[in-house]
Amino acid sequence: MTKHWLMLIVGAFFEVLWVTGMKHSTSWLEVLLTLVAIIISFYALIRASEALPVGTAYAVFVGLGTTGTIIVSSLLFGESFSLVKGLLLAILLAGVLGLKIITGKKG
Repeated sequence: MTKHWLMLIVGAFFEVLWVTGMKHSTSWLEVLLTLVAIIISFYALIRASEALPVGTAYAVFVGLGTTGTIIVSSLLFGESFSLVKGLLLAILLAGVLGLKIITGKKG
């Protein structure tokens, strides 16, 4: 894994933080931390896109962010999680992995 793929994963991690923060922030400090997470997230996406195909980078970024947000929401905030939702997430992650594989050694 190259530094650009790692940067993309870091960006997706911060995406999970800011999406969760947007829903659950209750103070100005939490809102500020959410804004910082947004900046870090998109900075990481932009840096990763310098070496990776932008369509692949964005799809992986959003796919990992979506998966992470659903998992965090289910585990920490008690939102529903069903077998169908798990199957759809598995399909999404298979697509993300497929994009990583076909992108090859670039980045």
